[in-house]
Amino acid sequence: MDSKSNNSSLKKSATSTRLNKFIANSGICSRREADMFIAMGMVKVNGKIIIEMGYQVQRGDDVRYDGRRVVSDKPAYVLLNKPKGFLASVKKGTYKKDVMELINGATSYRIDPVNSMDRTSTGLLLFTNDTELKIKLKNPSRGLNKIFQVVLDKNLVQTDLEKIREGIVIDKFDKIEVDAISFIRGESKRKVGVELSTERHRAIFHVFEKLGYKLEQVDRVVFAHLNKKDLPRGKWRHLNEREINLFKMMK
Repeated sequence: MDSKSNNSSLKKSATSTRLNKFIANSGICSRREADMFIAMGMVKVNGKIIIEMGYQVQRGDDVRYDGRRVVSDKPAYVLLNKPKGFLASVKKGTYKKDVMELINGATSYRIDPVNSMDRTSTGLLLFTNDTELKIKLKNPSRGLNKIFQVVLDKNLVQTDLEKIREGIVIDKFDKIEVDAISFIRGESKRKVGVELSTERHRAIFHVFEKLGYKLEQVDRVVFAHLNKKDLPRGKWRHLNEREINLFKMMK
């Protein structure tokens, strides 16, 4: 490709998208991984191998990765206040009473929950097709803030509350630490507020079950900078621009 055609391919227009972003938006990989695949010559646009960093894909271009057609979706972000009885799974599949039923019509693009939530749990659940954000949120070193309100089968005794604050050893090499735990003012000692930053699925269940408690209710009331204000159980809403930008600012 000569310098003239090279410059035109890098010229951005209102209908163009940077190639690595186009691929990442499809859900195949992150933008950084897309750069690697482009450099390796695994990406073709309109039948030609593209290895230029910053190449702009135009509307209607035929983009293929490893021979497969790439269809890029506009990033979508939907927040659901999940009710009991519906399963949220990050694994592809068809499930009875799937949370996908609850967000039907939210967007024309395929979006998935960023983390799993079992049928008995309720509360905030984020859906997106933004692959880079999913990778960020699943990074165990990120320490994403989550606050739960839990209802136990019996009163939580003060000594056990202190044990949880110090961290619960599940087995010899496994310790789960909470960021904060406290009784909820005006409620019985069966109802407790817990703040966690671990990305481990069901970590909150393991903490209390280790001490002999059963969780009758687990409700996630805060997820990062998102809360349940004006979002009734079973309803969803799109994230606003400020909320999206706060996620994008995460390093």
